[in-house]
Amino acid sequence: MMHSEAKERRAAALCDAAIEVDKQLAEMDMRIDWLTRLTPVNIDDIAVEFQSSGYRTMPDSTYGEGLVDDAPGFRKALFDLPVREIANPRVQALLLEKQRELDRQIELVRMRDCDGFIMASIDLFGHVDEQLLDTATRILADVPVIPRDTSDVDADYVRDAAEAEVARYKAADESFECRVIIDETPGTSLYTSMGNFHIAFDYRTHHARVAPLIQHEVGTHVVTRHNGRMQPLRTLAGGLADYDELQEGIAVLAEYLAGYLPAARLRLLAARVVAAHMAVKEESGPNIYACLTDEHGIGNEMAFDTAVRAKRGGGLTKDALYLKGLAELLAHLRHGGDFEILFLGKFALKQLPTLEHLLDEGIVRRPAILPTYVTDPPAIERLARVRNLSLESLYQERPET
Repeated sequence: MMHSEAKERRAAALCDAAIEVDKQLAEMDMRIDWLTRLTPVNIDDIAVEFQSSGYRTMPDSTYGEGLVDDAPGFRKALFDLPVREIANPRVQALLLEKQRELDRQIELVRMRDCDGFIMASIDLFGHVDEQLLDTATRILADVPVIPRDTSDVDADYVRDAAEAEVARYKAADESFECRVIIDETPGTSLYTSMGNFHIAFDYRTHHARVAPLIQHEVGTHVVTRHNGRMQPLRTLAGGLADYDELQEGIAVLAEYLAGYLPAARLRLLAARVVAAHMAVKEESGPNIYACLTDEHGIGNEMAFDTAVRAKRGGGLTKDALYLKGLAELLAHLRHGGDFEILFLGKFALKQLPTLEHLLDEGIVRRPAILPTYVTDPPAIERLARVRNLSLESLYQERPET
């Protein structure tokens, strides 16, 4: 059966209210685009001035577009959606949760650079709890500082490898969509947006990191978006509420399964937790930078980037989710949890029992495609190994073939 026919048949199991609310929430999610609105546009200037000051003064971040046009009207339209009319109680619960999350995202952008921003961030992403902070500091103390690999390949090399990987997915499913874009914005590294893979024109890395990073971006973020697009619930493409933790946990784990998650990568995730904690305490960017370099041995470039990210908007706690999501994913796998089901769309691990019920009801389907590495024998062996690994041990000293 063609994807479109199967999709229409499953959608028929949803009431009209569910179909309309799901459609509107997916469209509103794209319009808010809170991450773009909280991404500094003057990172290069900040870096130059910070270095010129002897790492004592960090200029304020400046941003591009602000609030969604007509935010009050947008919020009214959001809460006018007939969520309570959805017949299936599990679908209603998922979409009600998403509706509330979008409202919190609007508030986050509205409070940008205001005194209430940190509270808005905690409301949306949670705070850095003591257990997570202890885990992060233990990683920084115990995981060795291993010299960084030589950056011997450029953006063109990464693009060619990514396009070859995308071609493999298209061969498996002709409806798979992903453009590989060389981004002219300096210092943006790698990221995925709207299902497209962006590579900064000045990006360089070690050749052994290319395949793992492609699995992080394409094999996780693009694949789960594609699978979400195949679902009757369109919000599974953009993400149900609180999906970031699991997404980033899978994406980091994908680097390990693809053969090379270096110690520096795990240390970076821990450093982000420390930085987020300090940002909540309203520590300055230079103080965060100094703590990471002097106390935890984080390199200058990585410490600068981490400090700037933590201070976005006035103090953003999102970066703590990477390590938290990875820890929760390892716990799920340690208890025998299914790995492949996690690719059916973008969702939070706490929503998995609800989605499993919807699978039984025929409203949600299993993943249409899976990352290419899941059939790779070495990756299968690594996944079995991961089910018994501690978080502090989740790194590779050298590439595994």
